[in-house]
Amino acid sequence: MIRNRIRVSWFWLLLLPLLVACQSKSKISEELKIAIESNESFAFVKQKALEIVKTGFNAGDGYGEVWIRDYNTFIELSAEVYPQETLKENLRVFFRLQGDDGNILDGFIPQSKAVQTEGGYQYFYSDLEPNYCGHKNTVETDHESSLVQAVYKYIKKTGDVDFLNEKIGDKTVGERLEWSMQFLLDHRWSEAHGLIYGATTADWGDVQHSHPWGVYITEDTKYCVDIYDNAMMIIALNNMIELLPELNKKWQLVRDDLMVNVMNHLWDESNQKFIPHVYLDGSPYPEEFNENEIYYHGGTAVAIEAGLLNKRQIKVSLDKMIANVKASGAGSIGLTMYPPYPEWAFENEGMYPYGYQNGGDWTWFGARMIQQLVNYGFYQEAYDQLLPMTNRVVANNGFFEWYTVDNEPTGSGTFRGSAGVLYKAIELLEDLTKEK
Repeated sequence: MIRNRIRVSWFWLLLLPLLVACQSKSKISEELKIAIESNESFAFVKQKALEIVKTGFNAGDGYGEVWIRDYNTFIELSAEVYPQETLKENLRVFFRLQGDDGNILDGFIPQSKAVQTEGGYQYFYSDLEPNYCGHKNTVETDHESSLVQAVYKYIKKTGDVDFLNEKIGDKTVGERLEWSMQFLLDHRWSEAHGLIYGATTADWGDVQHSHPWGVYITEDTKYCVDIYDNAMMIIALNNMIELLPELNKKWQLVRDDLMVNVMNHLWDESNQKFIPHVYLDGSPYPEEFNENEIYYHGGTAVAIEAGLLNKRQIKVSLDKMIANVKASGAGSIGLTMYPPYPEWAFENEGMYPYGYQNGGDWTWFGARMIQQLVNYGFYQEAYDQLLPMTNRVVANNGFFEWYTVDNEPTGSGTFRGSAGVLYKAIELLEDLTKEK
């Protein structure tokens, strides 16, 4: 089932300089230290973020659900204001609603608020969970990985390693984490590529190209492998291997093969970028449309977090993002992609060029790139690219879901995912000023 194993050894040799570079970070300049310590927007953003996460766990004021892909990005911030039992209970709900095949639902909502409508969400219930039901956006393949990452962050933040041995139904939390990863191998695995697959979406988005809504797999779905889903799985496997070292023998091989196969199939060496989609059975788009002209910002940031790019490639990636921001006129490197897909590429009316996930500017992913710039020693670049994101929080007095190409806020005004990743990015920079 797993391919290209014989090539793993040279891959790690190539990765070695990156690992060494990460372990030998240089100190920040005195000028940058002063800039970080005196930046008034940082204090405002952190305080505002804490205020917002105190008010709940749904993604923002436009949503009723608790979504795992969102909760994964603000659970650490929530730990600053909530007792660990509250954080843990949210995680338990996802495990109680886990499918019979190991899949993890997208989000959960109180049963009393789950209104079934024609063409709307299909709700799932479990005897293990009396209060909530859930639904799954089947075109996306990041729910399982997001839950593993969220559990990892919870345990690292609280030290509650005993949670892994807690029984939920007939399985421990640790067993359920592995079961969720096994679901991806059993039901979302492309044998030809040695990668997991999903539907055709825009970068990290969860709206497929076909269908006016686009959140469910249909007969018109076109399957493909992409960088975001596979990078998320690599991060999740890294987390699971650390939490459950007794599983290392199997899952390290899976992780290593994924890393090799991502670079074999999705990395465009000549253009120094990730290919948007490699299709399992042909592209849904006409031959004259060159999809590979599109540069995915979000998926690239997550790939860097997964350890797939070296420092030289990261700098090239950042330069491309900055150039894309300049060419588009967008406000920050949170720009989902550039150029966006044409008007006709998605049936969902909200996916017009520079709309929503098709080129909207999302701090939710832009700040993750900032975090990685800090982690890989690009301190001045991280500070410079963070400022447009923190400044607009101050200007708009809130964490908006996304911004238009003209830097106008739109969507939920209390988007907790943005608050979580921005808070962490600022903390990473501030931590640099405390190092001796």
